[in-house]
Amino acid sequence: MFHPRLILHPTDYSEDSMDAFRVAVDLARLCDSKILVLHAVETLGPENVTYGEGMTRPQPETYQDRLEEDLRQRAPHAPSDVPVEYLMAEGDPAHAIEKTAAERHVDLIVMSTHALTGLKRLLMGSFTDHVIRNVHCPVLVTKLAVHNSRGPEVKETSTIS
Repeated sequence: MFHPRLILHPTDYSEDSMDAFRVAVDLARLCDSKILVLHAVETLGPENVTYGEGMTRPQPETYQDRLEEDLRQRAPHAPSDVPVEYLMAEGDPAHAIEKTAAERHVDLIVMSTHALTGLKRLLMGSFTDHVIRNVHCPVLVTKLAVHNSRGPEVKETSTIS
């Protein structure tokens, strides 16, 4: 029986991503697993600001510190019975997921899809497809877009490895 010990949940703070996090929490409870919440940004930015004649002085709050604070505030929070670790990565999000999954020996990735179709999918490619093709572990892709007063309703959920 498949029993993931470490679940990676990439987040972009979207509503779909938050719904996928709830699926990750349910699985973590069932399997007594830990969740890694990962947020990736293209660049963490400069640590210094230039003033006048090439003089620099350190920023009182670096861009990375602000992003990490943003992660702590905006990322989903699990109930106290589910251990969660928050990670920030720099670079292409798909590659950051791939790298984190390999380095941390992740057993399962639980992520949402924004379900691009038509021209948008053709031009932008599928972020989710890239992850599925390039990671070593199973990927659970959720598409949870219908909300009502009772919470999210699963429209489609698929496991792809």
